[in-house]
Amino acid sequence: MRAWLRSTAGGLSRTYWVIWSGILVNRAGGFAVLFLTLYLTGPRHLTPSLAGTIVGGYGVGAAGGTMLGGVLADRWGRRRTLLLAYFTGSAVLLALALAKNLGAIAACVVLMGAAQGMPQPAFVAAIVDITPEADRPRAFNLQFWAFNLGQAAAGLIAGAVARLSFVLLFAADATSTLITAILILLWVPESVPHRSGPEDRVAAGGGPGPGPGPGPARAGVRLALTDRIFMVFVGLTLLQAVLSAQNTSILPLSMTADHIPPAGYGLLMSLAGLLIVAGQLFVPGLIRGLLHGRVLALSLGLLALGYGALTFAGSLAFYLACAAVWTVGAMLGAPANATIISDLAPPAVRARYQAVFYLTFSLASFIAPALGGISWQYLGSWHWLLCAGVGLVACVGHLVASPARERQVARRAAERAAATPKRRALVDGRS
Repeated sequence: MRAWLRSTAGGLSRTYWVIWSGILVNRAGGFAVLFLTLYLTGPRHLTPSLAGTIVGGYGVGAAGGTMLGGVLADRWGRRRTLLLAYFTGSAVLLALALAKNLGAIAACVVLMGAAQGMPQPAFVAAIVDITPEADRPRAFNLQFWAFNLGQAAAGLIAGAVARLSFVLLFAADATSTLITAILILLWVPESVPHRSGPEDRVAAGGGPGPGPGPGPARAGVRLALTDRIFMVFVGLTLLQAVLSAQNTSILPLSMTADHIPPAGYGLLMSLAGLLIVAGQLFVPGLIRGLLHGRVLALSLGLLALGYGALTFAGSLAFYLACAAVWTVGAMLGAPANATIISDLAPPAVRARYQAVFYLTFSLASFIAPALGGISWQYLGSWHWLLCAGVGLVACVGHLVASPARERQVARRAAERAAATPKRRALVDGRS
């Protein structure tokens, strides 16, 4: 057991564990998004379609925040970007807790999305910065584990707090966000590479040496958007993200229609988190040696099965069983997704590649409630068959796209290996 713990968690830096703790604390207090739909359709008495439109504003804000976070993380620094996002996010959540006017609530939701979208590319880029390549799959797996451990706690706590007051719910989220900001302020140093070597300038679209060229500061987002293999991967991830976003948009409406109280929804979210907490650390061993494309295809197949089966749900037990199926799918796909994106991104622009990747989740948090609210209002439980179709399309897409993606990952690894001696020679020449 001790050897397994060392192989799972040993060797990672103190800075990584502070970042890991910040993710855990922030997710454990991440109540607002989970219960936003119930808040708008309950105490605010909005229709599902109007509530979906307002919740969709979160996705619009998150999309802008994600892109801004990626650019700032590369140009301004990971640490500064995280501090700006979390201090701002805490203030916006407090404003949401006190807002009474529907327009003010909608504005706060958009701003909350922007503040909560900014940290994602900075967090992942920082983990890549401080973690050796061989340890990154383990680091990403532990990151996903912390995220879901926090979500399990959030579901249990929020289900109880929502009975008392939604205002208290949003205030608690603001507090956990502030604690995360303080952790970063005190113990996370800056990790962004302030100087890039010649090989990084080439990878980012600049010239091979000093002189004119667009350079990583201007070319990063454009390079990501014109990387065809990367963008196919992003498109498939968007389909996956639309499925996952059902959890915080249409799922609570479906459970309410089946006369399941908010505490039941909180229990379901906690079950999903607890399953990941119990099993996620074993996933790398289960998928070791398998092609990432096949793992992701299996992951999307399980997501399609779990969400599609909700067409026939009517009891809390059935919902919990479906959640177990799609959670296993999410567990299998998380390490493969994170590893692929870190392998495809050139080092000098990795935060902007991360921003484009995480933009899919921001877009999904708009698409899922905005279109899903309309779909649910007019199709009812047949909405879940549409979700199953989305999952199956993504499943087949990963099988088709995998060979070309694996070849590009191998080319990028060879480029990094060839560039390492050049970087060391350059550093030795400067010292």
